[in-house]
Amino acid sequence: MQNMLPPAISLMGPTASGKTDLAVRLVQSSVQPLPLEIISVDSALVYRDMNIGTAKPDATVLARAPHHLIDLIEPTEAYSAGRFRTDALRLMGEITARGHVPLLVGGTMLYFKALKDGLDDLPKATPALRAELEARAAQEGWPALHAELARLDPETAARLNPNDSQRIQRALELCLSTGGTMTALLGQHSAHADEAVLPYNLLQVSLVPTDRAWLHDRINRRFGAMVREGLLDELHALRRQYDLHADLPSMRCVGYRQAWSYLEGELDMAGLLAQGAAATRQLAKRQLTWLRGWQGAHEVDCMDAPQMEGVLEMVRAHLGR
Repeated sequence: MQNMLPPAISLMGPTASGKTDLAVRLVQSSVQPLPLEIISVDSALVYRDMNIGTAKPDATVLARAPHHLIDLIEPTEAYSAGRFRTDALRLMGEITARGHVPLLVGGTMLYFKALKDGLDDLPKATPALRAELEARAAQEGWPALHAELARLDPETAARLNPNDSQRIQRALELCLSTGGTMTALLGQHSAHADEAVLPYNLLQVSLVPTDRAWLHDRINRRFGAMVREGLLDELHALRRQYDLHADLPSMRCVGYRQAWSYLEGELDMAGLLAQGAAATRQLAKRQLTWLRGWQGAHEVDCMDAPQMEGVLEMVRAHLGR
């Protein structure tokens, strides 16, 4: 039955693991062109004018390998896993209708989870509970609520930044209103919701380094390069162009949060470089936590060039080429 479904490919991995470069090579394979179209699975790339700090592919790369689902909304707006699933399924249908194959590339694991298993049946938030949590956060801080979540739902808490107010709030709402956990509810949903099943024969590839120090070094060097290439000037321009504040989802993105603190005089350059790189390493750690428990993915060592090249043959075999 699975082989009768149209093919699709997901390429997952932590930040700085080489996902974009590999995806572009797959699209542009000189040996045998593959009919692939890239769909970005990245909660930061949806924002317009946020280019440097999100490591958004530049115009040259996009000309060689166009990406769907980037530059969708302004930094003042919000985007959700549910909206991503709707957008991605629509695009996957359009790509398939063209005789091409969707190639989903990114590191926002909640979006991959939403696409594969669905999220729509989770209980809705109650306004009273939400207001209570927001009041507590204002008094105690989001790290304190993250610590409470770690007691109630350690698996979900391990995937979240202690300052990720939006997701901490949602996970706590589910814990406190249902007596269960987001982890359990997601599992129940994927087990019984037939309508959530992804109607594609999905090849899942995860890029995971065998040496965490290798990834950390790439992250440190990349964040330093972002600052040198104008991250602060970019954020300064964004603050002039848009009505931004530090609690917007866009400004909670790794790198932008630390750059905001620098512009506010809360960090010096050494602190910006250290905290920005550290926050990115923490993001990678959370992404790897997701990937360790991910079912059905072919794990590829992103440090190993032959293994990375082998993904092309894996894709060809999946497509019957």
